[in-house]
Amino acid sequence: MDPAIITGIILLTCIVLGIAFSVPIAVVIGGSAFLAAIPLLGLESSAMAGAQQMFAGINSFPLLAIPLFVLAGVIMNTGGIAGRLIDAAKVLAGRMPASLAQTNILANGLFGAVSGAAVASAAAVGTVTQPRLAEEGYDRRFGAAVNVASAPAGMLIPPSNTFIVYSLVSGTSIAALFVAGVIPGILWLLACMAVVFVYALRQSGRLRSDQRVSLGQGLVIIGRAVPSLLMIIVVVGGILGGLFTATESAAIAVLYCLVLSAFYRTVRWQDMPQILVDAGRTTAIIMLLVGASAMLGFVMSFSRIPDAISSLVLEFTDSRVIVLLLMMIVLLAIGTFMDPTPAILIFVPIFLPIATEFGIDPVHFGVMVVMNLSVGVITPPVGNVLLVGARVARQRIESVVVSMWPFLLAILAALFLVVFAPVLSTWLPELVGLMD
Repeated sequence: MDPAIITGIILLTCIVLGIAFSVPIAVVIGGSAFLAAIPLLGLESSAMAGAQQMFAGINSFPLLAIPLFVLAGVIMNTGGIAGRLIDAAKVLAGRMPASLAQTNILANGLFGAVSGAAVASAAAVGTVTQPRLAEEGYDRRFGAAVNVASAPAGMLIPPSNTFIVYSLVSGTSIAALFVAGVIPGILWLLACMAVVFVYALRQSGRLRSDQRVSLGQGLVIIGRAVPSLLMIIVVVGGILGGLFTATESAAIAVLYCLVLSAFYRTVRWQDMPQILVDAGRTTAIIMLLVGASAMLGFVMSFSRIPDAISSLVLEFTDSRVIVLLLMMIVLLAIGTFMDPTPAILIFVPIFLPIATEFGIDPVHFGVMVVMNLSVGVITPPVGNVLLVGARVARQRIESVVVSMWPFLLAILAALFLVVFAPVLSTWLPELVGLMD
């Protein structure tokens, strides 16, 4: 029998069983790869090759950006940055219908862009906005859905750890991916804002509007948030200007956050041990996933599984539209039970050769992959942002999911635009000279 078929059967069986029995995903990936390698290499060689591949997978200078961005995000979360960003978002959304809900969306976009973490955004912003949404007459389930639906926009707006992982797997420019995610991230926010606008029209007269601030007060509030928002300009601008690499920009981000927190006097030296522990815990999980996925990638490459799947798809259809739809469906399904990082590490090596065969630009494909998988973090059964958002709002997950449907439909519409209109992903990178 073809080695690709044997290896594929072993991998698929082990992964399905591991997920079914709630085995940690890193163990599932590494264990499946090791067991699949035994028929190809033997027991001893599989163990040696697995150890070598795991070490090689994390022995990467660009990958150092992830723990540094994680540390920067934890510092900002601890430093009370969320309150300033929410106040700024409130000024910007103050004259919109359902202004507080729109504020929640904008604040998630701002905080997610600064911290790069959808879960942290849902928790930090939701903790502040959910009680006030209830006070102003919003349905509690709808308020939770607003927070959950808008939180993943930060996974697309730079800096984004998810794009760094994709860059590591695909060899695509991190700077190009960062810039490419801006417009799709904004589209995600606009889709959520459109749903809230319709909700406001239907609830006309039932919502109590918050007091609007004067122009002078608004300028002061926005000015207080500008130093936090400048981190995005420092990081992305430094990369685009050639001042430093993506990894060096992550170190600059950590330094900037430390200086900013010291200026705000919101982080004490006594807080640093816990901050480092929190960042280290998250980093350890990510690095274990990367190492295990490197081993899995080696096994799949050795058995030529990507080539076999690519040949099968090319025999099935020669339509680019159908291929994009098939990959969208698969990625959306995968995202419902697997976090974006392991999903990228497992499936991008399989799908990227197919995408390039059909002339799909790797930058556009990366945005498509990340946006598809971002939908998964707000859908059951494993959507971690959904779980956190429901917990913050003190609502049952089932009731929040019912209120999520209008947002999911609007987000899927934005996703279709991004997938089938590549210019939305490639125009900005081409404009700044990051793509040919």
